[in-house]
Order: sequence, then C-alpha cells, then structure tokens
Amino acid sequence: MRSLTFDGTLKFQKDTPYPTVPAGEALIRPTLAGICNTDIEIVRGYMGFKGILGHEFVGVVEQADAAPEWVGRRVVGEINAYCGDCPTCRRGDPTQCPHRTTLGIDRRDGTMADAFTLPIKLLYPVSDSVPDEWAVFTEPLAAACEILEQVHIRPTDRVIVLGDGKLGLLIAQVLQLTGCDLLAIGRHQVKLDILARRGIRTALAGEPIEPGADVVVEATGSAAGFAAARSLVRPRGTLVLKSTFHGEVELNLSMVVVDEVTVVGSRCGPFGAALRLLAQRLVDVEPLIHATFPLDEGLAAFEEAVAPGVLKVLLSMG
Repeated sequence: MRSLTFDGTLKFQKDTPYPTVPAGEALIRPTLAGICNTDIEIVRGYMGFKGILGHEFVGVVEQADAAPEWVGRRVVGEINAYCGDCPTCRRGDPTQCPHRTTLGIDRRDGTMADAFTLPIKLLYPVSDSVPDEWAVFTEPLAAACEILEQVHIRPTDRVIVLGDGKLGLLIAQVLQLTGCDLLAIGRHQVKLDILARRGIRTALAGEPIEPGADVVVEATGSAAGFAAARSLVRPRGTLVLKSTFHGEVELNLSMVVVDEVTVVGSRCGPFGAALRLLAQRLVDVEPLIHATFPLDEGLAAFEEAVAPGVLKVLLSMG
C-alpha cells in the first residue's frame, strides 16, 4: 500500500506492507488525514519516531472482527492505545498509560497510508451532519477542549491565548464559549482575522499587552512561547502549556515558585465533546484549511505545511 514513512528521512512509499489486524482492533481506510505540527516536529527529531506518520484522520472501518457492527461506519479515533489493566488506566487516566502506544507518534504506525489499525475501543462514529473536512479536525479540537477539563475558566476571567497556528485558533474558539474576557495573540494578521470575524479580540505579537491575565494558554509551538506566556500571567494565575516541539526550554522556576503560578501541561482531550461542537457548528474549522494534497504528493504537502503563514494541510487518500 501507499504510505508516508519517516525513518530519519521522510519518504513516500508504494510498497509498504498492508497492516495485519491485532485482536480487538479495527482496520480503517482513511479518507482524509491532517498534517499536524507534531508531525512536522517528528520529522525534525521529536520523539525519535520511525514509521508511518499521522494521527489526525477520518475514515471508514473495513474490518473489525471483534465488533462487526463497526464495519462500514465513518469514524474518528483517539490516538493513545492504552492497556486498560495497569494502575494508571484503572484510576481513569488511560491517556497516560505507561504501556500505551500512540498513533503515528510512538511505536504505532499512523494514518498517512491507505490503511491502518486502531483499537475498536478508541473509535467514535461521525454524524452525517459533519463532513469529512470538519471531522478530520476532531483530534486537535479535542485537545483544545481538554483545557476546560483541566482548568475552570470563569466568565469573569481574563484569558490570553498565545499562538495563531491551527491549535491556537481552535483553542480560542473553544474558550470563547465560556464567555471569558479573551484575547488571542499571534504573528499573522490574516490568521487572527479568522478569530476577529467571530468576535474574538486579537493583537499582534509585539504590541503592548497588559500583563496580569488569570489564565494564559501557550500554543506557539516554539521555545520562546513559554517566556512570553510567563510574562503575561498574574501571580497565582494559571499557565497552560500546549506546545510540543523538538528542543529544550530554559525555565526560571524560582519566579514560578515566588509568584505561585500553576503550570498545567495539556495534551489529548474528549472526542465526544469535539464532535458535538462540530455538529452544532459552535466551532468553525473550514477557514483553517489551507490546502488538500493527494497522498501521492505527500512530500510536497509537508513542504507546504512548513511554509510561513500556512494553516492546515490535508492529505486525501482518494
């Protein structure tokens, strides 16, 4: 089958072996896959992953021996294949399972291929009212929703979202639903205009911003983002970290201690909530789509995805 594979070099292959289907898993034929900033960072060395890339997808189940009722259904799926038996899973934290594999990120081939497998317990059916072009955003939108699972944001809170990339734009739309005093900061006016059209206040990086926010969400995807976010949060405020990238960050932990800042790492989130937001059209993902490439042009798609100012690039399996 065709695939986009990384083994130290990003390659398009036509002769990748078709996956075997482990017990309890489904064989899925993706229709669309999204190129995420994490995929880009993997190509730069993040996580040391080697295999088929991709974790954002919408597709159709072709085989599910343990649950044949799933065959033919259009689905999205969570990315952490957890064991379900360890103490971490039993306490209700399966996304932190120490035995997990992660789709297209850690020891599990991903979605940028003609087919892949995923445990049936991770699948979610997609409503007919949600087209593929929206459904492919379910995973990053769920990651945006995770912030509200971790942090109670009040309508009276002053909240800043740093970063106008794909995830930052989704986070701002989700947090807007709380009614908080929201400001999104980025480097690209055309991206910020997507939020401005939805009534979200925006500012360009470098403009004077009053510090002292109750909550600051760092979604810049860069090492410099932490320092910028730290400068904007008030003492005893909350700093939510969303960026994952290949590299190290310098931290002044002493001032985090002195100011008693709560630092929250935030990763994967609730797929059910994300699908409801899409079905109810409470979040608009269409303006985030920059281009769609066929899988055969996957190398060109990655080149486009890393270009300055580009938002979501999709791969169509066709």
